[in-house]
Amino acid sequence: MNSWHHAQSSARKWGGEPDVYLPIHELIDSSKRVIGDVRHRSLYHHTAGVWLCQEVFGVTLDVPRRHGTLRVPVRLVAEQHVLEDLGWLPSPADYLDGMPIKPWMSGSRRKSVPLSHLLLDPPGDPK
Repeated sequence: MNSWHHAQSSARKWGGEPDVYLPIHELIDSSKRVIGDVRHRSLYHHTAGVWLCQEVFGVTLDVPRRHGTLRVPVRLVAEQHVLEDLGWLPSPADYLDGMPIKPWMSGSRRKSVPLSHLLLDPPGDPK
């Protein structure tokens, strides 16, 4: 399901227009920018991703409706997204459980980076 369809689902569940919910769903799916397959879900489709949404958007979302405004917990909206995609709410540990440990992860392989790559003196910067 894409972000817009998740937003439509949220609007059906809590009322209001999908546009109100869309930023939350786009944050959760923003990992598609860097990973073009289902592995993108390992970045935000879990309990920590749900909490990140709350930190970014606040504890509640004000949803305008015909008879006033409804305050919807952001965590519920984010949890709904993950549940719709996965059927359950994993933790980051669930994703890491099957990840192989590579030597570079421990910092045992050092690479030297040429100083020019560090851009200590940006091109065109007068000294």
